[in-house]
Amino acid sequence: MSTSTSASTAAKSAQKTGGRPDIWRWRVVDIVVASVIGVAAGLIFLAWNIGYLGPKTLLEPLLPGLQGLLDGPWLFAGVLGGLIIRKAGAAIYVETLAAVVSALVGNTWGGFLTIEAGLVQGLGAELIFLLFFYRRWSLPVAALAGAGAALAGGINNLILWYAGSGPEFTVIYLVSTVVSGAVIAGILSWVLARGLAATGALDRFGSGREARVRV
Repeated sequence: MSTSTSASTAAKSAQKTGGRPDIWRWRVVDIVVASVIGVAAGLIFLAWNIGYLGPKTLLEPLLPGLQGLLDGPWLFAGVLGGLIIRKAGAAIYVETLAAVVSALVGNTWGGFLTIEAGLVQGLGAELIFLLFFYRRWSLPVAALAGAGAALAGGINNLILWYAGSGPEFTVIYLVSTVVSGAVIAGILSWVLARGLAATGALDRFGSGREARVRV
């Protein structure tokens, strides 16, 4: 019954928008689920704020700049939110909210800079989804969104935290963080979104209905 109702609602929405999803109008369920994802991601950020310290001490002496490989877990929120909600602004909202949660609980980078980083990273992912007019949600697009979040965040980090770094460090760091963003924030977020959709938990979203039709 609920599945047929969702399909009917989606069909009516498509008719009103000429067959295109209404990417600008957020429903209450969009806001609620995006907020839940953001808060949950913020708690994961908090855990990674501590968990990354061990790998960091191994990678930095090995090759300065290689610590960019550890950035992925801080970048996934916006990509995951965008893939699930499929509305304009979802990536920015979810990534920024996750950063706010991390900042409120506390970390070593300071509240304002943490929120600013989340905003920049979310914007990097958002621009990729915008580039495809919020109509493509494939694995390559997810990987590009993760890479976009990483590139934006990496440049931001170079300006704020690694000012004066040489060309070698800059190149190694940017390449490392982009790879981490594409794989962890992009590909793994796509796999996670597909897994959630397959359970039926996302049937009120285009991402969930698409998965059910595919099955």
